[in-house]
Amino acid sequence: MPIDRITSGAERTLIENMLDRNRLALIATAQGLSDADARRRLVASLTTPISLIKHAAAAERIWFQRFWAELDASECDGYSNRDEGTFAVVDGESLADVIAEFERASARSRQIAARFALDDTKANPREGTVSMRWTLLSMIEEFARHAGHGDILREQIDQPVLRQPNA
Repeated sequence: MPIDRITSGAERTLIENMLDRNRLALIATAQGLSDADARRRLVASLTTPISLIKHAAAAERIWFQRFWAELDASECDGYSNRDEGTFAVVDGESLADVIAEFERASARSRQIAARFALDDTKANPREGTVSMRWTLLSMIEEFARHAGHGDILREQIDQPVLRQPNA
């Protein structure tokens, strides 16, 4: 990973580093795939390598642009509704386009998050009162989970030879 792992220091530095590492881990699950492979449906849900990254970009906008910055959906740099539309990748969007979208949304999230202390809170209709700390940790959880999904999809796409246990 191009971002060094930070294992000690200020809490915010540790949290932001872990979040950035999980962002990159999610991207890494799809890098090098063809656009066709990135769109392959291997499970019943809308989960594909490209849709996981598209969803992550929407999660960035939902939490940082809509919730923390209080922007209207029309002011966001992409889809920002909390529904299955977060996984929708339109025809003509390449994997590179979607990765760039996620990177832009992540950069904007960093800028917005920097305006708040970890202990700053806001009322959320679904979650109750949440802090910036909780939001950052929630994004770590979200992206780590989806990177795991992406790893499994990538394994299915790459189809490595199964190793048989020693008899």
